Amino acid sequence: MTDVEPSRRHTALRASAAALQPELAALRRALHQEPEIGLELPLTQAKVLAALDGLPLTLTLGKQLSSVTAVLRGALPGPVVLLRGDMDALPVQETSGLPYSSTVPGVMHACGHDLHTAGLVGAARLLSERRETLAGSVVFMFQPGEEGQGGARVMIEEGVLDAAGSTPVAAYALHVAASVLPNGWVATRPGPIMAAADVLTVTMRGRGGHGSTPHLALDPVPAACEAVTALQTMVTRRFDAFDPVVVTVGSFHAGTTDNVIPDEAVFAATVRSFSPEARTRVLEEAPRLVRGIGEAHGLTVEAVVTEGYPVTVNDAGEAAYAAEAARQLLGTDRYIEMPRPVAGSEDFAVVGERIPSAYLMLGACPADRDPGTAPYNHSPEAAFDDSVLGDAAALLAELALGRLDRG
Repeated sequence: MTDVEPSRRHTALRASAAALQPELAALRRALHQEPEIGLELPLTQAKVLAALDGLPLTLTLGKQLSSVTAVLRGALPGPVVLLRGDMDALPVQETSGLPYSSTVPGVMHACGHDLHTAGLVGAARLLSERRETLAGSVVFMFQPGEEGQGGARVMIEEGVLDAAGSTPVAAYALHVAASVLPNGWVATRPGPIMAAADVLTVTMRGRGGHGSTPHLALDPVPAACEAVTALQTMVTRRFDAFDPVVVTVGSFHAGTTDNVIPDEAVFAATVRSFSPEARTRVLEEAPRLVRGIGEAHGLTVEAVVTEGYPVTVNDAGEAAYAAEAARQLLGTDRYIEMPRPVAGSEDFAVVGERIPSAYLMLGACPADRDPGTAPYNHSPEAAFDDSVLGDAAALLAELALGRLDRG
């Protein structure tokens, strides 16, 4: 592919973003030093509100969570576009050694959400500067509780999709990567980009007894072990290799000592899938399989599915548009199409179920690390280069500008 000549708008946008870079880096580092977990992020919310102060935005704060919804209404009529940035951290003890490391014991921005927040603030600044020529409205969705608490769904219940008066015609989000992607590179793909993540919890109950006389007891342990291995066989024999599922048993508990047969065995598995069809099937077949095995051994079985985030699916048209916007703004040498989805999950998926959306990855691997070997997101050693913040802000702003121009 030949290089794309940047337009005057792209050049001006990048220049404005570069001027914001020091301010965005300072905000990101302040967020990094005081990370918060879950739906209640009062310190983070306060920093975001301070960073947005003075902009021509209509602000709404969440009732059930510390969210911020900001609406920029352009001077010209047009549709609505939504930009999302998640704000919560993880229960991880930071060991990165950064001079601005977390000051909160056991809590760290190990997934880069501090960069997402600062980047979205930057986009709000850039678009506010262009309000007089903006044909439509932009909703900035500052979201708590992405890391498992379902903050996006709560914000939707509280009206984020109606904040500008009409439903957005498109939604976009960026996610930084501490490794894999080179610094400043952008990647996305049409169709599934992140997996669905659900939990299967299985309890097999029998009858305890002495380890020397198993025939007088009803031992749940061998049956539970059989069920664990049978789940792996199910994955390879019941599902298409080109529409895969992943079942990983990460927790298994039974008994208290070597010579006592326990009454019950309990295990829990994460279940990942990459299409709504595969997700429906695996959440039906996995419980049926483990129940059948347990019952065949005379046990009573409880198999509970806890549904998590659905598959994050990029609308084909919006993904193609987002890829082209990245190429035009940043250069073709900094864009790559992802060959396959990522097995992590993301609650931007619930936005994508309602609105044509595109989700993009942005490399933020520090210059002194090899993207192929650097610690990945969620690692206590993960480090993100905040020099990408200007580009993150510019790309989010460009996604909104270009989409509103299309009407």
